Amino acid sequence: MTTPAPSVDEAQRPVGVSMINPIVIVIGLSVIAGGIGAAFGHPWFAAWFLVGGLLAVLNAKLAVLKVATVTAEDEPRKAPVAVNSMVRLGVVSVIAIVIAYFFRPDGLGVIFGLAVGQIVLVLNTVIPVLKGLRQQS
Repeated sequence: MTTPAPSVDEAQRPVGVSMINPIVIVIGLSVIAGGIGAAFGHPWFAAWFLVGGLLAVLNAKLAVLKVATVTAEDEPRKAPVAVNSMVRLGVVSVIAIVIAYFFRPDGLGVIFGLAVGQIVLVLNTVIPVLKGLRQQS
């Protein structure tokens, strides 16, 4: 089964990317992580979990902004986006590793927060697409 390609007008329409849902979900998951962490004697785990989740959302928002600025150029190129992504991921990784090292064992929450934040962002993107595909069929 194939789906029709979108018309040119539909593909050219600017799409705003909202980060409200991922932020709310990350905060909710941090509250749950806080309860679990407090039960095991590590209440600061949730704070670092929240920091990691928010770092993931910030990284995604910065990626969207960079892609928007590059695609607004007359001749968009991939290299600036690739370099920007590499630098952002490097900075986020260094921040997470430093926090995890200096605030261990609770600092490991930032690593878990990054991972869960990425999952939330992927699901935030995939679920609307799947709903749209289901409505087309």
